[in-house]
Amino acid sequence: MTTAPDAVAPDEPTKPSMTLDPSRMGRAVEGLEQARARIGDVLAMIEQGEGCADIVQELAAVSTALDRVGFGVIALGLRQCASNPDAQEMDAATMERLFLTLA
Repeated sequence: MTTAPDAVAPDEPTKPSMTLDPSRMGRAVEGLEQARARIGDVLAMIEQGEGCADIVQELAAVSTALDRVGFGVIALGLRQCASNPDAQEMDAATMERLFLTLA
């Protein structure tokens, strides 16, 4: 039996989370779409036997794109917290851990 991704086992503590406004996630979605396309390019390069240096360079570009999306999402969360501090769903320490996860 599988559980829903948001389901928490009874003995497992819940992690603080924040729901971001989907209407403000356009840049993140664009960045992820670009990363998806670049991953497709990497797969094609591997299948076509491209050189190692070219593949690694393209992988580095994908990694950078994903990092930018992650930092953008965290920045959006921080702006959202600052604009409505009473509705904070995460504390500063949790936001800091998320930020450092990407560093």
